Amino acid sequence: MSSDRRVFLKTAGLSAAALASSASLLHATEPTVLPLDTVAQELEAWEQARAETWDTSWTKKIIGKHKAMFDVPEIRDGVGIFRAGLWGRQYTDVLKLAPGDLSTVIVIRHAAIPLAMNSDYWATYGVGKELKMKNDKGKKWAMANPMLSTASTDPKSSMSALLLDKQMEKGAIVLGCGMAFNQLVATVAKQDKLKPAEAREKAKSFLIPGLIMQPSGIFANVMAEEAGCAFVNAV
Repeated sequence: MSSDRRVFLKTAGLSAAALASSASLLHATEPTVLPLDTVAQELEAWEQARAETWDTSWTKKIIGKHKAMFDVPEIRDGVGIFRAGLWGRQYTDVLKLAPGDLSTVIVIRHAAIPLAMNSDYWATYGVGKELKMKNDKGKKWAMANPMLSTASTDPKSSMSALLLDKQMEKGAIVLGCGMAFNQLVATVAKQDKLKPAEAREKAKSFLIPGLIMQPSGIFANVMAEEAGCAFVNAV
């Protein structure tokens, strides 16, 4: 377990048992791929995606008095995802909130974009090896998205309810960066020897069900703030 996760879990006040069980979720080093470093690259990515139809209806689902958007630009052991879930749990417990009183938005962008993909993508395109992320036993490369409950070896742990798909089941809105997604499209095109349009459609088939792709992560951040969300730098 990385120092970032250990500090986060201890600060959150989780039990020693929860700390031990959470170690099975992810063993990772700092991601070193998938950056979009220059304005030129971002403009090129946007030109490729301008023909897309973008769904912004999610803004109408941001309701209630308490609204927060969690910006997740790096994987960093999934702490950004966990923090979003922990905030919701704490606000609900402490303030005795009723359903509909709280809205959570999670924006997955930049180097965290593999977290937007299902475990089939991780296994097929070697995400674990590319990012040097180990599986729950720390011996082999991760073959599944560690922020999904299907990758957890202990679904009954206190951390399981904070995983991405479990938060989505409870109403969390999860958005993906369309510009960063182009990096994954390029991976599919290269490995499967597909034309760009074909690769894009295939890459889309690996997106986590319910995740809504946006033109960019920054676009999603601003829209969420305009809809009343507090901005949280989650990583």
